[in-house]
Amino acid sequence: MKQPCVYLMASQRNGTLYVGVTSDLVQRVGQHKEKLVDGFTKRYGVDRLVWYECHATMDSAIIREKAIKGWKRRWKLALIEEQNPTWRDLYDDIR
Repeated sequence: MKQPCVYLMASQRNGTLYVGVTSDLVQRVGQHKEKLVDGFTKRYGVDRLVWYECHATMDSAIIREKAIKGWKRRWKLALIEEQNPTWRDLYDDIR
């Protein structure tokens, strides 16, 4: 899935959230799951892909990521629940 994407990861339902952007969603989520990169997701056990959105360009994905990062938490939760009400890990769907 080599395409610019914005994504939300969670530690659990209503848990710690992480917003990211990547050009290779499968590879990047795999890195989070395997805890290959030191940082926020490794430290807080954030390894469940709960939402993602693909974009035509990296520029538009980055703009969207920055916008979502500025959102209130409840808006992020609503975004997840609108498309993934059970907070299912979507990683298997994209592999």
